[in-house]
Amino acid sequence: MSNFSREHSLVISPSRRDMLRSSAMGFGYLALTNLLAEQQLPAAITNPLAARQPHFNGRAKRVIYLFMKGGPSQVDTFDPKPLLQRDDGKELPFNKPRVQFAPTGKLLRSPWKFKKYGESGIEVSELFPNVAKHVDDLCILNSVHGTNPAHGGACLKMHTGSDNFIRPSLGSWVTYGLGSENHNLPGFITICPTLAHGGVRNYSSAFLPARYSATPMGVASQPSKTARVPFTQNSLVTRDQQRLQLDLLSNLNREHIQTAGDFAELESRINSFELAFRMQHEIPQVEDISNESAATLKLYGLDDSVTEDFGRQCLLARRFAERGVRFIQVTHSNTKVQWDQHSDLLNGHNENSREVDLPIAGLLSDLKSRGLLDDTLVMWGGEFGRTPVAQGKNGRDHNPEGFTMWMAGGGVKRGFRYGATDDYGYYAVRDRMHVHDLHATLLHLLGLDHERLTYRYAGRDFRLTDVAGKVAHDILA
Repeated sequence: MSNFSREHSLVISPSRRDMLRSSAMGFGYLALTNLLAEQQLPAAITNPLAARQPHFNGRAKRVIYLFMKGGPSQVDTFDPKPLLQRDDGKELPFNKPRVQFAPTGKLLRSPWKFKKYGESGIEVSELFPNVAKHVDDLCILNSVHGTNPAHGGACLKMHTGSDNFIRPSLGSWVTYGLGSENHNLPGFITICPTLAHGGVRNYSSAFLPARYSATPMGVASQPSKTARVPFTQNSLVTRDQQRLQLDLLSNLNREHIQTAGDFAELESRINSFELAFRMQHEIPQVEDISNESAATLKLYGLDDSVTEDFGRQCLLARRFAERGVRFIQVTHSNTKVQWDQHSDLLNGHNENSREVDLPIAGLLSDLKSRGLLDDTLVMWGGEFGRTPVAQGKNGRDHNPEGFTMWMAGGGVKRGFRYGATDDYGYYAVRDRMHVHDLHATLLHLLGLDHERLTYRYAGRDFRLTDVAGKVAHDILA
């Protein structure tokens, strides 16, 4: 029995390897059915990424993860602290963490004003005037906390649940659990990912089968207008010739598998070739945004050089989501500034927020108008927050002790704040939500039990939340 069916407790059709071993029809028939696969064989056989039933009925069908690389400051965005404003320049009235990333000084007030928005009356910083208009759709998590004050460890913790071991990424676990809804596209796409602080390990499948790794589009250090899935066009041979070449290669590889026994790596390679062939037709259609209306392009900020880059990423995320991709990550990683303001907080956060505020608001509006927000979970945040005390004269240091993320759609309460940090915004103190809890809750919204979503490797059952994690039921709609 396969790892998935044994550990994930779901009933699925046999794999193609199992079909091959049990069939007496031979490779000639296999080649024929390969040509007619989409019409003649069940999806679970022709596509190992075929959509699978969750453990229970979840509210969300897909995830769009808006990752703010570097660590936005919670006390300057979605977690207002009146006492921090009052006590600017004073000593912090309690102890700082035992482990800190760098020396820090006295309390530093936020240079931005907060204002109440919507029927919920939730306060949002003037850094996000456009996102603030959607506050009644947001579930703001003010009590998230992690364990690592360094970018590399914190990025890995947020993406894989571990800050010191190589583990499958969040998107890989989701795709492993649910598959994809589109036969011709990957289950996991990452748009303009950063290559720093963990790099590919933040979106790899690690010891899960390779088919659950993300397919990257571009990198953070290059403009999103150049972001493409590489090698989807072949001008040297026709599509029919490619099909014949792929059939021959597949048959040779499967003969080797039949002789050598279970060979998961080669099976994954075969699957990747077949998916790549199918992607040649559909990926260019997703990447080509020329059919979008002028109003839609403006909604995402593509008419403005400041918002155009991130706006294109958000628009691509919507285009992938509506085509059935299960997990899409969009990374904002301004290589000049990022959100890592150890100094010049005012200019750094101003620049970053101007780049992402309008596109994020456009994404929320677009998803809602198309009826996608109800079953699409949008998640926003960085790898940690920032200290309410100053680093130097006008910066903030890393702070994993308490920070803010938010979710929208996909079954979470709307216009709702969950948890709290202390009066100055340093530590999560009420309804504390560890990164493992965040992951457990996200899986729950997708209909997956984080304790049952396991994979056996090296003699142990692994899961995204390791041996921890609890679902924050209070945020569920």
